[in-house]
Amino acid sequence: MAEPAKHTCLKLELPMGGSESETVFVKGTWYPTRFDISITDGLHAWNCHATEEEVKERASSWDQTVSDYIDLAESYLGFKQSGSVYGFSDAGNGCKRLSWTFEKEGMKLEWRWKCQTSPDTKKTTVEVLDFLMDSNIKLNVKGTFEMSFACDGCKKPRGYYFEEVVWKTQSFDRIKQEAEKCLAQSERLSSEKSEFESEIYGKFVNVLNSKKAKLRELRDRLSKQVASHESPEQEEKEESTDRTESFDEESDNDENKNSDGGYSKDHAASSQPRGRKRK
Repeated sequence: MAEPAKHTCLKLELPMGGSESETVFVKGTWYPTRFDISITDGLHAWNCHATEEEVKERASSWDQTVSDYIDLAESYLGFKQSGSVYGFSDAGNGCKRLSWTFEKEGMKLEWRWKCQTSPDTKKTTVEVLDFLMDSNIKLNVKGTFEMSFACDGCKKPRGYYFEEVVWKTQSFDRIKQEAEKCLAQSERLSSEKSEFESEIYGKFVNVLNSKKAKLRELRDRLSKQVASHESPEQEEKEESTDRTESFDEESDNDENKNSDGGYSKDHAASSQPRGRKRK
């Protein structure tokens, strides 16, 4: 047997700073001992599954029974309370924290529940929109039937109201189809954005690598040119050094020869015999 449940949906306009505000829809599914919350802003969606253990622990910490805790949460998330301050803040890692305030015994208290990112954003958003449309249709049908049975003396025939219900139902169906198209378009644009970024990054990496290769090639060419310019200068220095050394050796040899010749001439002169000349 299915567990009995009640459903509610609350539209919240949350301040974002300045005059701007963020609109989210909070759908609640209320069971006797637990509840589920689905939240969407039309583009992103979050879920909160409050288990029996979590609800029991929270209720105990507030000195409440489980049924009282769920009834109080339903009253604030099913209908917007004028004296309550609602919040939907960032909780890190894509999560959000839903909060609302209430007064108890003259004290202002706050309840908070952490909502995880929905694993299927489209499904969660469609479920919230379907619930809103179905609820709106039921309200219109109910009001139309009440008007129909109350207007026996009206000029319009009773069938007019049934035609109006059919027309409104068709209008809601068209709105639902447009919503699904918008969701599909949003997913397609997101996918194209990711593909475009991947392609651009790939091209950028290729261009960067080619520039690096060109710079390495220019650096190698410059090194070779510097080396080629230094080689002739080194050879000229070595040749000049060789010529200088050769010239020095020749000069030393000439000096040695001159020294040997002078010694022989002086020696011959000094070694000539001396005597008296005869008359």
